[in-house]
Amino acid sequence: MKKTQAHRRQRQTNEHLTQGFTLIEIMAVVLIMGLLMGIIGVSISGQIDKARLATAKAQISQLESALEFYRMDNGRYPTTDQGLESLVRKPTGEPEPRNYPPGGYLKKSDALLDPWSEPFFYEYPGSRNSHSFDLWTHGADLSPGGEGTDRDLGNWEIETQEGA
Repeated sequence: MKKTQAHRRQRQTNEHLTQGFTLIEIMAVVLIMGLLMGIIGVSISGQIDKARLATAKAQISQLESALEFYRMDNGRYPTTDQGLESLVRKPTGEPEPRNYPPGGYLKKSDALLDPWSEPFFYEYPGSRNSHSFDLWTHGADLSPGGEGTDRDLGNWEIETQEGA
């Protein structure tokens, strides 16, 4: 009887030791997880690019509003040389603004950076908006032109889309 119980315990111990995963099984699981992460990663990066474009459009609209307030207070837009920085700090060059508010038109200078951490471009008078100013970003590729998320995005394009 003792021999049977000892034999039974030994057999249970041996079964317990053989109940693991083989290297091939572990590698298969890791491979499947890697494939899933790759698929999910591509989906997420596409959404991030769309979110950055939407953020750029919103920032351009915010900057346009600040520039309009500047014009209402001072009778004109800042010059190209004075640039968007004049929305944060009072410009020192000519023409000096008549009614510049103590806190400026924007609280933080990081509002002047696009979603790719590059400064927005500003031109007054604009070459595309000759009646006012041009305000744009070069997009994800940080260079002129491009398509998709790499395309330039400017206030002339946003006004056209909203009017359509």
